[in-house]
Amino acid sequence: MPLVNRIANFHAEMTEWRHAMHAHPETAFEEVWTSDFVANKLSEFGYTVHRGLAGTGVVGTTKGNKPDTGRAIGLRADMDALNLVEVNTFAHRSQIEGKMHGCGHDGHMTMLLGAAKYLAETRNFAGTVHLIFQPAEEGAGGGRRMVEEGLFEKFPVEAVYGMHNMPGISVGSFGTRTGSILSAMDLFEIRINGVGTHAATPELGVDPILATAHVVVALQSIVSREIDPVEGAVVTITEIKAGTGALNTIPTQAIMRGTARILSPFVRDTIEARLRRVVDGVAAAYRANAEIDYRQNYPPTITDAVHTQTAVRVAEEIVGTGKVNANYKPNMASEDFSFMLQRKPGAYIFIGNGPEEGTNLLHNPGYDFNDDILPLGSSYWSRLVETVLT
Repeated sequence: MPLVNRIANFHAEMTEWRHAMHAHPETAFEEVWTSDFVANKLSEFGYTVHRGLAGTGVVGTTKGNKPDTGRAIGLRADMDALNLVEVNTFAHRSQIEGKMHGCGHDGHMTMLLGAAKYLAETRNFAGTVHLIFQPAEEGAGGGRRMVEEGLFEKFPVEAVYGMHNMPGISVGSFGTRTGSILSAMDLFEIRINGVGTHAATPELGVDPILATAHVVVALQSIVSREIDPVEGAVVTITEIKAGTGALNTIPTQAIMRGTARILSPFVRDTIEARLRRVVDGVAAAYRANAEIDYRQNYPPTITDAVHTQTAVRVAEEIVGTGKVNANYKPNMASEDFSFMLQRKPGAYIFIGNGPEEGTNLLHNPGYDFNDDILPLGSSYWSRLVETVLT
């Protein structure tokens, strides 16, 4: 069962939608133009539209023409853009300076809207499908807010499915896996407090910069020496701030910020505990003291075996058995679709966006979603509904 012909027929129309959304990027919880666009399309197709979850979230609901079994599933697409200055010069480049769809969420919405159009025309399924357009995936936890505000109480489902484009996977291919496919994303801030003094008399003070330097090095021992090598984990310092610009002064405080990425929920608490012990111990060794704010943000994205097998089977029916990697390598990036999977079983799949050439990387200012895969993604969504809700 290859590409859906009807969907291929309105490929040009989908491309227009995608370009319009790419030109109007909006970041977390500010997706007003975007949610209007999505809601208007869903209404035009005949869906019952609900708005307001997590502020700008949109859910479109429709039923199939087959005898209603009472079953329902959810399909989710993310809506938000990035705070990133686009360097592309094509006609559909961002019209909002400093914001761009650098992760392909414009394509994700378009693929789900393409499936929405087809499913509304054919309704060749039994039960209900809820199309979930989620705001604020990029670090702000829109998926968590939708769940907390009653997503699955208002729209009960037996399973929920997600999809993301992936540069580096060839066009016409998919990748997924059972279990942890994306890591947890934890965030932390460490403040090392010392005693400021003249740079010529360091013995009279307590140098927080020296302690900070040793903390950065020591933190790397957590993953290398305290975590099972087969467990995926990363601890990275991404920012250090200290001093006021006076080159002859040792400051009183140094601040570092960073992230921990963990595939296993069981390792997550271990990372936090070890980080606190290392930071406190190293700071004390240099006569400083530390304050630590550690926030467990996105959990790992953990897929269900049964629903992942279904996703693989549907993708294979479209592109062939040799084009779907069912044991795709886990990715240390994170996704707040994980909050939905904590509440409902489901699957998450990567759709190939083409090889990584030049600047065609996620979160790169030269990125652009590959319009060639729009009908492929919409076909996957449509066949998934028709397969699950038989």
